[in-house]
Amino acid sequence: MFIERPYAQLYSVAFGNSPRTLLAIGGWAGSWEVWTDTLADLSPTWRTIAYDHRGAGASSCAVESIMLDYLVSDVFAVMDAYGVDRCILAAESAGAATALLAALERPERVQGLVLVDGVYYQPDDPKSPFLQGLKTRFEATIGAFVDNCVTEEHGDMWRRWGRQILMRSEPAAAIRLYECAQEIDLRARLREIVIPTLILHGRDDRILPLVSSEWLATQLKNCHMEVIDGAGHVPTVTRPHIVADAINRYFG
Repeated sequence: MFIERPYAQLYSVAFGNSPRTLLAIGGWAGSWEVWTDTLADLSPTWRTIAYDHRGAGASSCAVESIMLDYLVSDVFAVMDAYGVDRCILAAESAGAATALLAALERPERVQGLVLVDGVYYQPDDPKSPFLQGLKTRFEATIGAFVDNCVTEEHGDMWRRWGRQILMRSEPAAAIRLYECAQEIDLRARLREIVIPTLILHGRDDRILPLVSSEWLATQLKNCHMEVIDGAGHVPTVTRPHIVADAINRYFG
């Protein structure tokens, strides 16, 4: 269903009817679909909810409304729309920053976190070659980004699908989402988070180095980290059964 928000309409989906709920958040300009197969594995024993955040997928919004405050408040709006008081927040890549901020802002509503190749800090660089590429060679830059996300052998189908997903984001929205990521630096606040947190990271990630999640694990007081061998930046797509199994073990 679509959820009405200030300056946006957010597309959302829900599966299963278990008392426990997991809400999934995509990264950068990725839609909820990056969680599709993982949620399919979880839905028999979880209620799973996902949505396209502002600037991604089937959601629509005013580009100027793409800012961290709205991205975080949208999380709780989605929970409210489905009558969810508390849940596990699962996020991948840049979506991890949204989940972490939500946990810092309303810890009473977040039972736990799943952070998959998650971003919590990104240096501000207005001259970033990637940002300049988005502004001048959007389609080619998206293609190169997807190639670096999916490093797995025989991953052509995932790379093709990934390009289709990201190209649904309008260039102005994708650029603004990336600029939002450059505003993120949660390093000084990570020790405030005490809820159970599962950290997953693909060993062959070319987008975010493994050392980033390893350092994150040293900062969170109540966490468990697993490295997924052979996976790149989006194991929710390329290793969904492993991701789902890890979630079930940790929160089982």
